Parts: sequence; C-alpha cells; structure tokens
Amino acid sequence: MDEIEIPTHFLCPISLQLMRDPVTISTGISYDRDSIEKWLYSCKNKACPVTKQALHDSGLTPNHTLRRLIQTWCTLNVSHGIQIIPAPNPPIHNTQIAKLLNDATKLPETRFKCLATLRSITLEEGERNRSCLEASGAVDFLVSIIKRDDSTLLQAENNKGSEFIKASDEALSIFYDIKVSKSCLRSIISNDEVFVAYLVQVLENGNHKSRAYATMILKDLFQVADPTQLINVKSELFAQLVRALSDDVSQQATKAALKLLVELCPWGRNRIKAVEGGAVFVLIELLLGTSETRASELALIVLGHLCGCAEGRAELLKHGAGLAIVSKKIFRVSHGASNMAVRIISSISKFSATSRVLQEMLEVGVVRKLILVVKDDSNSKRKERAREMLKLHSRVWRNPACIPCHLLSSYPS
Repeated sequence: MDEIEIPTHFLCPISLQLMRDPVTISTGISYDRDSIEKWLYSCKNKACPVTKQALHDSGLTPNHTLRRLIQTWCTLNVSHGIQIIPAPNPPIHNTQIAKLLNDATKLPETRFKCLATLRSITLEEGERNRSCLEASGAVDFLVSIIKRDDSTLLQAENNKGSEFIKASDEALSIFYDIKVSKSCLRSIISNDEVFVAYLVQVLENGNHKSRAYATMILKDLFQVADPTQLINVKSELFAQLVRALSDDVSQQATKAALKLLVELCPWGRNRIKAVEGGAVFVLIELLLGTSETRASELALIVLGHLCGCAEGRAELLKHGAGLAIVSKKIFRVSHGASNMAVRIISSISKFSATSRVLQEMLEVGVVRKLILVVKDDSNSKRKERAREMLKLHSRVWRNPACIPCHLLSSYPS
C-alpha cells in the first residue's frame, strides 16, 4: 500500500486513512463513519472538524457515490496490495433495538436471540451503535437480566468453538463491552442499590470470567459515585475485592480491583474495612509476585492509604516481608512508586517505630535504601523525607555493623 498514492479525497480528514464507510455531515464534508462517530458521540464535539462550524444537526448521510469510487479504486489497485473494502453493514436504529427488547421482555424464549443480537452490535465497535443501545433501553434490559440471576443456559460461539453460559453471565459481559456512559452509570449507582449488591454476589459466587466483569463494572460505577456513596460502601465489597486479588482472576480485573480500592480507601472508615478484609497481606503478596509496573504502583498507593491508620501499619508489620518488599520497590518501579514506598516507610517510622521494628528495618535493608535516597535521589521531597527518618532514629541506626562504610559516610548528621 506504500507503493501507491491514495487520492486525497479518499482519505478521512480525521484519521487520514482510506475511508471504508464515508458519510457526509451537515457542512457537506465527508468522513469515515467510525472517525466522525467517535468525534461526535465519544468526544462530545459539536462542530465540524474541518470547517469548525457548529453542527445543529448531527445526522450522518451515507455517501454512496464516494464509497463506490473508493471500492472501484481499490479493485483496480489490488495488484499494488490494496485490499477490497466490503460493503458496510447498515447502521442500527433505536426503533429496531427497542422492538427487540420489547419482544424479549414479553416472550422469554426470545431472550437468547436478543442477547445474541446485542452481542453482535457491540462487536461492531461503532460509537453510534453503542449510543443507540443505551438510548433504546438496552442497559436497563441487561441490568434486569443480571439482577434476576437468569440461569438459562445459552450456547455462545467463541474462538474455541461453542460453550454454554448463563444468560446473566452473558448480559454481564455485554454490559461491560457496551462501555456505558458516565451519566448512565451515575444513574445506576444512585438509584439501583440492588444491582451493586448483586455484583458483589457475583464476586463471591461467580466463575472467574463473571467475577472479572463484575470487578471492572464496579470500578466504573464507583468512579462516578458521589462522596456519600463512597463512604457507605459495605465491608463485604472490600472482602470480595481482596479475594479477587488473591485469586488473580485476571490481569485486567486485578488492575480494576486495585483502582477501585484507590478510589474507595480515602473515604470514611473504608481503610479499616479494607484492612479487616485482609487487604494488607494480599497487597504485600501481590508486590512479592509481580514485576508489572502499573500493578505495583497501584498496590503501593492502596498500601499507602492503609498505612495511614494504626490497623494497617500493624498488619504490614505482621507480614515477614512487608517492610522488605516496600523498600525494595524504591528506585525499581517508577518515580510514583518510589514516592509511595518512602511515604509508607515514613508512616511506620513515625507512628510504629518500636525497638523491634527499628531493628528489622536495619536487618532487611530499609535503612540502607533510605541512605541511598539521601545520597543519590534527585527528588528533593523524597530525599527530605528519608533524611528526617534517618535523623529521627540516628541513635539506633547510626554506625551499625550491617551498614557498609561507604553508605555510613552519607548518613545525615
């Protein structure tokens, strides 16, 4: 495709790629459908990308003439590596989806057909299709099936053949794949406590796949929650999030669970709830077992929140590798992770520094790492925090046999 120049009027003004499904907007400019739909529906833009004119009508008119010209050009240039573009599927309309949902509600036997159709629509990746699904009531329909815990077995196709899955599990995965808008998620978490409670049940009793989807949906819901909803989260959610982390349901679910804990822990008594749910032990085990940057960062952020309370610090000190793994992450993950690791050690140093703890910090290398921060770190805030800790406990830590001489010379006086 690099050997031949594509006519400029065949290129989408947004993506600068060959248009597969050209459509024209009210300003008379043609774009590839996927690109202009993302511009209008996902990015919420209200102006023409080229002319900057305000769009009072966001309708998209298929440009059949341009599409035929592009298809003809592709056919004539197959020998140059150009692929023939197939005719696009017609766009889905709200009325079609609404009728499908209405039939499925009245006739349970049509539920399988409805879910299969919704799945095929989400797979098409069109932003307009997803907007239509939300506008026509598909989200409410999926929520009703999920809350009903519909155990009807459906035969679904996948890349390994076919499998039988519960209708509620299929509805759960479709709900996630739709990428529900923030306004719709905000409405759900504000008005439907039963749905949130059911997602927690899925975390407790579901299979690995459904638990992963439930975790990711809960993360999306609580990211748009108001402070009152964040403060009033029940202890059971923390227990099940910790269990999901411990079971390593999936890499994506692990990050979603960590992000959700980051969102929840600063509010009210949530730190205590997380500690009581076993979060500290599981986070330390996660840090011991992963070298993945983002997971380590998130785990340290959550651990930092939990060490802000006495119960969290006590749990970290109970774990034989707690202090060692936190100090080990300094300089080895990212600047953010190093900041949080030093902050965690600082909390221990200020509020939980018994003689046994101070001795352990010497033995597992925490003190050596703090001296390295003072000696070599370019981050002034991190360096100052480390210097304060070393000065605070200099009576115990200075001149011990387990600190190399070349580091002792950098010990702050």
